[in-house]
Amino acid sequence: MRPVRKHLEVGGFFLGLEFVTFVCSQVARRLSLIKHPKCSMISGGQAIELLAQDGDRLKFLFKPPMGAHYDCNFSFAGLRNQVTMSIQKKEEEEGVEQGTLLSCVNDIAAATQHTVASHIAKRTHRAILFCKAKGLLPSCNPTLVVSGGVASNQYIRKTLKIVTDNTGLHLLCPPSKFCTDNGVMIAWNGVERLREGKGILSHTEEVNYEPKAPLGVDITAEVKEAAIKLPPLKLRIMD
Repeated sequence: MRPVRKHLEVGGFFLGLEFVTFVCSQVARRLSLIKHPKCSMISGGQAIELLAQDGDRLKFLFKPPMGAHYDCNFSFAGLRNQVTMSIQKKEEEEGVEQGTLLSCVNDIAAATQHTVASHIAKRTHRAILFCKAKGLLPSCNPTLVVSGGVASNQYIRKTLKIVTDNTGLHLLCPPSKFCTDNGVMIAWNGVERLREGKGILSHTEEVNYEPKAPLGVDITAEVKEAAIKLPPLKLRIMD
C-alpha cells in the first residue's frame, strides 16, 4: 500500500511530508519492536518515539537525507538503508539472527527519530525563509500548522518549535489524540462506498492514475533555484 501523504502548511504554502510514518514503521519492523514488551500493542511510529525516550541518539550517527540539496524536498531516500546497515552490523556483533531484539534498540530509535526530526526541521526552516523572502506569509501572526500522524510525535513538535521560535512564527498543532494517520479513514470510506455501490468502477482501462496529487501552484523549481543556505540553528531538545 502506498504511504498516505502528509503535509505542512506555512501561511497557506503546502510542504509535502512523505514517508515519515512509513520510514519509522519500517525501522520498527526491522527492529522487530512488536516483540518488545512495551511496543506489542502500539504502532511502529509510536514504538520508535517511546523507546527513543530512553535512548542515546549519539550512539548512532545517521547522515540527514538530501543534505547537499538546498531545496524543500522532504524525501527520506537513503535513511532507511543507513539504519538497516547499522542494525545488520549490530546483529553480527551480538551474534543474533534477524528478528531478535537488539540490546541497543533504544539508541537506534533515538538516532532515527532525531534524524527524521532534524530533516523535517531544516526543510521547513528553508521553506519559511523562502516564503518570507517572497512575501508569501501574512504580516499578522504567521503560523505553521502541523497535523496528521506525524504531528503526534512530541519530539518532532519540539524540533519545529525551535524553528518557529527562531523565525517569528507561531506553531499550531492539534491535540495528539486528533493527530492520527488518515489511512483508516480512507479505507473506511472505500468500504462505505462499496456497500452503497457509489463511485465503483467496473472498467479501469480508461482511468488515468497520477502518482502525486499536487496542491496549488508548483514552485519547486523556484525554491530550488533560490538555493537558500540555512543559518546555524541548534536543534537541541530538552526533556
